[in-house]
Amino acid sequence: MSDCCSKTKQKATPEVLPVVQASIDPSAYIQKADKGLSQLSLIVDTIHCPSCIRLIEGNLTKLPGIETARVNLSTKRLFVLWDETLTSATSIVKILDDLNFPPTPFNPDLINNVGEKEDKALLRAVGVAGFAAANVMLLSVAVWSGTNDMGPATRDLMHWVSALIALPTVAYSGQPFFRSAIGALKARSLNMDVPISLAVLLAVGMSVAETLQSADHAYFDASVMLLFFLLIGRYLDRRMRSRAQSAAQNLLSLRAIAASIVQDNGTRVSLPVEAVEPGMRVAISVGEKVPVDGMVISGTSEIDTSLITGETIPQIAQIGDAVFAGTLNLTSPFDVMVTARDDQTLLAEIVGLMETAEQGRAKYVQLADRAAKIYAPAVHLLSALTFVAWWTLGDGGWHLALMNAVAVLIITCPCALGLAVPTVQVVASGLLLKRGILVKSADGLERLADADTVVFDKTGTLTEGKPELFNRSEITDKDLELAASLALSSSHPLSKALVKAAGYKVAALPDVHEEPGQGIECYVDGQRVRIGNRAWCGVNNQSNNVTQKIANEPVSELWLTQGDKDPVRFTFRDTLRPDAKAAIKLSKEYLDGVELLSGDRQAAVKLVAEELKLINWKAEANPKDKINRLEELIKQNKKVLMVGDGLNDAPALATAFVSASPATAADISQITADFVFQGNRLKPIIEAIGIARKAKALIFQNFGLAILYNMIAVPLAMAGQVTPLFAAVAMSASSIIVTLNALRLRLSDKEV
Repeated sequence: MSDCCSKTKQKATPEVLPVVQASIDPSAYIQKADKGLSQLSLIVDTIHCPSCIRLIEGNLTKLPGIETARVNLSTKRLFVLWDETLTSATSIVKILDDLNFPPTPFNPDLINNVGEKEDKALLRAVGVAGFAAANVMLLSVAVWSGTNDMGPATRDLMHWVSALIALPTVAYSGQPFFRSAIGALKARSLNMDVPISLAVLLAVGMSVAETLQSADHAYFDASVMLLFFLLIGRYLDRRMRSRAQSAAQNLLSLRAIAASIVQDNGTRVSLPVEAVEPGMRVAISVGEKVPVDGMVISGTSEIDTSLITGETIPQIAQIGDAVFAGTLNLTSPFDVMVTARDDQTLLAEIVGLMETAEQGRAKYVQLADRAAKIYAPAVHLLSALTFVAWWTLGDGGWHLALMNAVAVLIITCPCALGLAVPTVQVVASGLLLKRGILVKSADGLERLADADTVVFDKTGTLTEGKPELFNRSEITDKDLELAASLALSSSHPLSKALVKAAGYKVAALPDVHEEPGQGIECYVDGQRVRIGNRAWCGVNNQSNNVTQKIANEPVSELWLTQGDKDPVRFTFRDTLRPDAKAAIKLSKEYLDGVELLSGDRQAAVKLVAEELKLINWKAEANPKDKINRLEELIKQNKKVLMVGDGLNDAPALATAFVSASPATAADISQITADFVFQGNRLKPIIEAIGIARKAKALIFQNFGLAILYNMIAVPLAMAGQVTPLFAAVAMSASSIIVTLNALRLRLSDKEV
């Protein structure tokens, strides 16, 4: 957290709020948060350096009731959490307007439009500056080449014509820098556009002064060329950063805009997804994105769920199956019954998790922020020292001293340092999202990169948590159909496994009674039929020569009894995730230790451990046992990645150095975990360790590049070895190089 964000909040009486006028009405975009607070997400597209962030955050935190104000440099997202009774949302927007950072509501369409508008404005400014620079350069060449033959009057004319071209150009093309600098000065602060604007104005001002005095030389060509290169650098920087845009923003931009609602009379009407309510019937054609979360009520198709789960293989969707907004219908039309509003869909939940992570402040970001904070005053101090030193000690007079000072103003920029961390984090989050992994914690990637031991839960983590009938070959079709018909009335996992084994082609029996914790019974043709545990069904160790269940047998069981007939035993086993073995193998390559901690029975855990070739495992571990084991590892200086689901894993997930849960986990586990992975694949969460380590390496490379750049560039500029034009190129190049280096992480998508 920046220093400005840690200031003591001001108090104010809630009775009277100031009446202000703002550029937008944010009231429709306010969302309620915990503890009676409100939250608002805005896009501030004109920010471009860490100084802009400090300016916005510092001024917003001065308002009464502001709990959090966070700006993400890469995504340009402003997140505000505050007490609406003390400060109105309009007052927040008014502050941004006064700082010349006009916001827009967070909306994917508006984001793209604002970004395109800003790009076009920059391109126009670049075009004007380039045209002017070419013409002023021609006039300058004429002056320089004709120094001996050209008379004073002709030279002055050339200078005045150059001024007529340069001055309007600086006034128009310099606006992106001037507006930002004026906003900072109005707020009694400094950002990096202040020294840039000062440098451009000093260069053109010196040229006007020389022209008024009929001097031999003017520097209009340098002024306009300086502006031209600065604008090119800013435009390229924007384009590079747009390639590393927010993963959450990418997700929202891929959702459907409208839904085709089927009315009671069979007619269809198109509604915006925001207007779709639960209970409505939506028709989805082939090739369309599913616009809502819902349940299939007619038709069968294949769905591309890669956006949500990271799975590349299409999934079959048939009657009764759940489908989610953002997925793609591939083969056949079908209808769904809406089960959630647009802001409550799985896609919206994923976006919320991603935004929470993006708005956080990781320790590396905090380090960069603290370093960048001293830049603005340091730039002006170094420039002033350069001017004084060259004017008093040098032989080039005030002209050379001023040009060297201008070079220092331009070349010393914290943008590279400010971009070192967020660009890498945004690219890494996007890569993980493609694999179906959601980053929830701001510093999760940093901690994941340092993990050296992984501890897995069994049920629902290494296994799918869905028992399957194990002894199907020993059971007749008639017995299976009867058991499944009875089980159809129960929601117990073993009952569901029976119904699944029967192929869902069974009809429920009437007058079914379920005895909690025991089983289900009903009467068929006057005979009592039961399916449940051994004792409740009356099965004992000697009856009917039934093979008895061995205490250490790694299966679960149900018994079917029908009148005087022999009881029938159904055994079930939980299956491993398809890539569990590959995940364990990769874990052993990446990490020093791999362990299994489970609350399940000894025999079941032992079987899984043997199948996965795990040496270190523990069964029948309660939540306290798991915490104790993690604390033992912590005492051994191990940094543990805990992967688990279920209510009993939440304390262990909170204790671990870093944690992950499947999307099927209990809500409390997902809240506790730093990462959530979708689909039924486990290997991506281990692959994420490799991505996190590469991201960490790139962050340190970026830090090194930024520091090296300033260690070389600043002394050269102060020594008079760098012209303002070269300084403009170097400053822009440093930011672009850092961004390009971050984008190298995308190669991990092919390597991992």
